[in-house]
Amino acid sequence: MSERTGTGPLRRLVVLRHAKSAWPPGVPDHQRPLGPRGLRDAPAAGRALAEDDVLPDLALCSTAERTRRTWELASAQWATPPQVRHDERLYAADARELLDVVHEVPARVETLLLIGHNPGLEELVLTLAGDSLDDALDAVRVKFPTSAIAVLAWHGTDWRHLAPGAALLTAVRVPRGRMS
Repeated sequence: MSERTGTGPLRRLVVLRHAKSAWPPGVPDHQRPLGPRGLRDAPAAGRALAEDDVLPDLALCSTAERTRRTWELASAQWATPPQVRHDERLYAADARELLDVVHEVPARVETLLLIGHNPGLEELVLTLAGDSLDDALDAVRVKFPTSAIAVLAWHGTDWRHLAPGAALLTAVRVPRGRMS
């Protein structure tokens, strides 16, 4: 069996859209902070990742303020957060650009967390998922809202071989935090 048809260890790509941001007047898009709902939802996303046992070995995060803050609040929910790499290429990236960044991930990483923006993240999930469990693929086609989490699983010895249609979308979840 070739790399593209499913040999190698199980790998998971966990895609997390940043939590809900604010739109303060005069603040450039890259600098926008999280809004009140985002400040509640980002920790809920971290708890959901722990509950679903999809904690990453490495996180790749856009350099935008709202993604950085989402990472900080989500990863604060874990006993031992993994290494994070902030990559400016993830900001406003399309599916192809996101996949190029994922292809650079070291082979030792089995679960990768990618924190970024729409529409690129939604396009990436739809591009990589050849199939899904339940109605997960249909859910992403309808909407991939802020704080949404998609988990894609595939077998491969190296991230360079992750290809369109090669993954199974195993879960989609939209965690929401409680009002204080």
